[in-house]
Amino acid sequence: MADARRFSVGYALAAKKKRSFIQPSLVNLARERGIDLVHIDTGRPLSSQGPFDCVLHKLYGDDWKAQLKDYAAKNPSVPIIDQLDAIERLHNRISMLQVVSELEISQDKETFGIPSQVVVYDSKALSDSRGVGALRFPVIAKPLVADGSAKSHKMSLVYHCGELLKLKPPLVLQEFVNHGGVIFKVYVVGDYVKCVKRRSLPDVSPETLDSPKRSFSFSQVSNMTMQDKSQEQYDLSMHLEDAEMPPLSFVTDIARGLRRLMKLHLFNFDVIRDTNVGNHYLVIDINYFPGYAKMPSYETVLTAFFWEFVHKKKEDGSAIECESKETKILSNDHFGNTEELKNK
Repeated sequence: MADARRFSVGYALAAKKKRSFIQPSLVNLARERGIDLVHIDTGRPLSSQGPFDCVLHKLYGDDWKAQLKDYAAKNPSVPIIDQLDAIERLHNRISMLQVVSELEISQDKETFGIPSQVVVYDSKALSDSRGVGALRFPVIAKPLVADGSAKSHKMSLVYHCGELLKLKPPLVLQEFVNHGGVIFKVYVVGDYVKCVKRRSLPDVSPETLDSPKRSFSFSQVSNMTMQDKSQEQYDLSMHLEDAEMPPLSFVTDIARGLRRLMKLHLFNFDVIRDTNVGNHYLVIDINYFPGYAKMPSYETVLTAFFWEFVHKKKEDGSAIECESKETKILSNDHFGNTEELKNK
């Protein structure tokens, strides 16, 4: 006999995230499964709201952190999706990718890792040939801090070393690797993994490096176009539909390994295939609680995740590991070296 009890999942999300994620289709499907998605009013003490069977959140700021810690201390039986210390690892673009080097996964036909990169803390270090000169251009310059702000998404593709002096540290310089203009976005929801392909930055030819163009800025690698091409021209040149998906088992192992090491339930990671090698994949970014509304059938996946979560809480009420029966896997990712570059 089905459990007639209803469950309450409290969510605390920024306005933009709430608009994209809390769609009527998700709310209604969850309600049919006996789960009510309840908005948490961040203007009121969290401890005065509820009761909740679990708390879902993606907010920044010291006030929210303090509220969540206070709530967890007073309600130890209520799982938090996800824990603050686990999420904060992804707020730094160096620490977020270091976890890739900790994965112990067989690399037979396919290999994986991260691009060569350096972290720059000082403007003077940008002209240090011993550090920056070790990287091959072009490079992608990314803010070191990845806290969800508009500033943290501002990136640049830099063709020549001299252009780096225009940038403001702290930042990460990551070698750009030609990848056929296709990026694979791997979504993870508990034990569910889904890989989709998206347009990315086009390959850079030797002729482009010799051109007068020095750099250009963008805010998102996926769905990007070059500034001197129309959207239609770009779509035709990329042949996205022809791009081969990474091997299923390979990406599944990486996704589950990352989930285990990071102790996170909701994240995605971006993967590219090195066109110079073919079977070599690079993890270039990891994001907490991404835009799931862009994932096919996200309502079904997230509802199943919530249902499993509230039904499989441990007796002591601590967070559980979800093993969704509705799991389907589709998806992918080398070990590059990360160096710290400081002006000494």
